[in-house]
Amino acid sequence: MMLGGRLMIGGELSRSFSPAVCWMLAVLMLSLISPTAALADNFESNGVNIHYVVDGEGPPVILIHGLYASAYTNWQLPGIMRNLAKHYRVVAFDLRGHGASGKPEEEAQYGVEMAKDVARLLDYLHIEKARIVGYSLGGMVALKFVSLYPQRTTTAVLGGMGWLREGSPIQKVWQNMGDQQRDAGNTRVAGVPPACLSAVAQLALSQEEVERINVPVTMIVGDSDPCRFLYAQPLHRLRKDWPIVLVQGAGHMNCVIQPAFQRDLEDALRAKTILPEASMHGGSADKNTDTPATN
Repeated sequence: MMLGGRLMIGGELSRSFSPAVCWMLAVLMLSLISPTAALADNFESNGVNIHYVVDGEGPPVILIHGLYASAYTNWQLPGIMRNLAKHYRVVAFDLRGHGASGKPEEEAQYGVEMAKDVARLLDYLHIEKARIVGYSLGGMVALKFVSLYPQRTTTAVLGGMGWLREGSPIQKVWQNMGDQQRDAGNTRVAGVPPACLSAVAQLALSQEEVERINVPVTMIVGDSDPCRFLYAQPLHRLRKDWPIVLVQGAGHMNCVIQPAFQRDLEDALRAKTILPEASMHGGSADKNTDTPATN
């Protein structure tokens, strides 16, 4: 059991576990006694097998996980999918190169193709329009999808992410990551091919592309997450109508297991935001600032 951020094991208080590890162990134990009722299936997306799970009834929500994760570890294990399924038809899928989905070796099979997988999944499930949620790498995929298919997006939530800007040093870093992995012997991390890392750079958006988006977007990020400063704040400076909601005491890796993250996600999905005309060109809204959320 949990006690003050530590774990009770065999009747003795273990001091060797960090709070984050204790949280993950607690979530794992809960998942074992409360299995999800989600239905799993696969479909072919431009020649690549994509694994997905569906749970609940209601307005559709698409969940996109982060790098080296999967639909299970990012959304099912922390209980996020189960909670959302009380009010929504929730679809979570394994990005190509991850989990139980296909893992092609060619760089051209990733990047923009990952955003197109979302559109193909909607087509396969006969969903015209959905709420789009992405965490970390999934946030990059989500924003790319929104820029390509705004007519198919009701609202978007970027968790632990913001704007990968075209032409930025960070875009070059992503390109180099794949090259470095190949130089190290083409080794895979968590089964993810190096080609997937290099192609992340293709998810970058220009300022003009971001300004053209006429879809409500909310960012939810841990107050200690480096991505708050690298990605979220630059996006908020350009699109002040897109708020940043901070999760107190959270970094990048442990944000999704925080109860506040789940509450903020539910609030963002329920919000009915009407974009002012000025916001289509980076207009401001005073209430949307990078300030801690009140939970």
